[in-house]
Amino acid sequence: MTPAMGTAPSWYTPCWMDCLSSLWTPRLVRLELRSQVRQLWDQASLTHRLSLGVVRTAIPNMDRETQEEFLVVIQAKDMGGHMGGLSGSTTVTVTLSDVNDNPPKFPQSLYQFSVVETAGPGTLVGRLRAQDPDLGDNALMAYSILDGEGSEAFSISTDSQGRDGLLTVRKPLDFETRRAYSFRVEATNTLIDPAYLRRGPFKDVASVRVAVQDAPEPPAFTQAAYHLAVPENKAPGTLVGQVSATDLDSPASPIRYSILPHSDLERCFSIEPEDGTIRTAGPLDREARVWHNLTVLATELDSSAQASRVQVAIQTLDENDNAPQLAEPYDTFVCDSAAPSQLIQVIRALDRDEVGNNSRVSFHGPLGPDANFTIRDNQDGSASLLLPSRPAPPRQAPYLVPIELWDWGRPVLSSTATVTVSVCRCRPDGSVASCRPEAQLSPAGLSTGALLAIVTCVGTLLALVVLFVALRRQKQEALMVLEEEDVRENIITYDDEGGGEEDTEAFDISALQNPDGAAPPAPGPPARRDVLPWARAPRQPRPPGPADVAQLLALRLREADEDPSVPPYDSVQVYGYEGRGSSCGSLSSLGSGSEIGGAPGPAEPLDDWGPLFRTLAELYGAKEPPAP
Repeated sequence: MTPAMGTAPSWYTPCWMDCLSSLWTPRLVRLELRSQVRQLWDQASLTHRLSLGVVRTAIPNMDRETQEEFLVVIQAKDMGGHMGGLSGSTTVTVTLSDVNDNPPKFPQSLYQFSVVETAGPGTLVGRLRAQDPDLGDNALMAYSILDGEGSEAFSISTDSQGRDGLLTVRKPLDFETRRAYSFRVEATNTLIDPAYLRRGPFKDVASVRVAVQDAPEPPAFTQAAYHLAVPENKAPGTLVGQVSATDLDSPASPIRYSILPHSDLERCFSIEPEDGTIRTAGPLDREARVWHNLTVLATELDSSAQASRVQVAIQTLDENDNAPQLAEPYDTFVCDSAAPSQLIQVIRALDRDEVGNNSRVSFHGPLGPDANFTIRDNQDGSASLLLPSRPAPPRQAPYLVPIELWDWGRPVLSSTATVTVSVCRCRPDGSVASCRPEAQLSPAGLSTGALLAIVTCVGTLLALVVLFVALRRQKQEALMVLEEEDVRENIITYDDEGGGEEDTEAFDISALQNPDGAAPPAPGPPARRDVLPWARAPRQPRPPGPADVAQLLALRLREADEDPSVPPYDSVQVYGYEGRGSSCGSLSSLGSGSEIGGAPGPAEPLDDWGPLFRTLAELYGAKEPPAP
């Protein structure tokens, strides 16, 4: 029982008595004890005054989804609620926590979506959301497709928040094959409270219909990939196979076929654009290339943008077209002391044809009692080269053993090979001590083709040399002709003939230049009047009337005689030296007549000088001698 207000508790009495019995203690101690007693009394009074109030629900089955919070006003009174007592009030907020007591519910029973047939796997078709008024983890849901036909073409998953269902494409769709899908979708709570299972299953089901829309599609090949085969060595135009594609939107639409150039760089095949027939464009060689991987392009004729590709693998089938050959060149030796039937060398052969009868090889060696070596076929693509029963005759030159190789294909092919065997002197352990075969001197000389090539080269070089020499000689002759026709050179030669060095030094070479092109003379009297004339004589006009060649020549000759400016200029010194030793005297025109046919001139003496001066005599008007 709680003691009545104003009375001390029973446990307080001994303490009070202890305090009274210690009155003889000093005053300071009594004051400290009094303070402690007061604190104990206040605590006892406070404990007596406290009381508890419990808030409880007044109605059952409270629903958080209907009302989540309640505000409760509580009043407390003292004196047991009697008149004259004091009271106080406060507001208490009561919040209801959520439990998973509500199953999910689709707001509609049917959902309709549409998707284009070209949508690839993973394309989002639509969203579905089942409503759940619960909160947090109680509202998380999982979605699933119940019907089989829908689960094959579509899939559904929950978004990152755990509320919506995402419907996506699972496999490629085809409008021409199926235009709509109908299935059911179920939404289920992931966390279920067993206390509320009596409220029913915590899931809901809705129907979904997805319509597939048509879209322009490229042609579709009848196979995902083609595997064709053709034998090797066939003539161009051999049929290999055929590819086929159809337009899904319009099956009657024509298709054109082509081979992509990068897939057939050697241009080994061709394709018919209309029907897709593939043929060989040249002979094939299986040993060079077994597989040919082509890429065929099918394009709609009405729309070039709609095109599709397919891989075509063409295998080259083997035919027996390669004769067997030795695996390597064999050059072996045998000791001169070897015993008969001793193994010398194991020979192997290869056949490039495919493994089978075409690649099986048989060996045939020298036969007869005179054979120096024998061949034994091992029936496994190899043969053993053996000594015969009698030893090979010794000699320095190596033996050339012919071997015939045959295959088992159809047709049978064969070849001949040679194995070189040298007879050597060996040590007791079988190693070679000396093995010096005689040098095989090949016949000296060159082949006919090499000789013809050398003769052709030598002939070409000789022709070039002769042509070069002829061109040089022709060029020199042309220069000599021009030099002889040079007037100035002739004049200089003539001067040298006259007086020698003295005449050359006395003659002014500037007088030989063209007076019209010479520089004007310096002011003052000229250095030599006989060389550089004072003025040029005027040119006489041509007489009127018909042209007379003789008259015209006489006129021009008179002008030249009287014109002091026309070279060669007369010089007393020059012609003084020129006349020495000459039986005909001087040829100077200083004393000659001015007119032909006037006073007696030098025509008669010129006529008497002989045939060498006949042309000069004619120019001066001499009479022609009578014809004999």
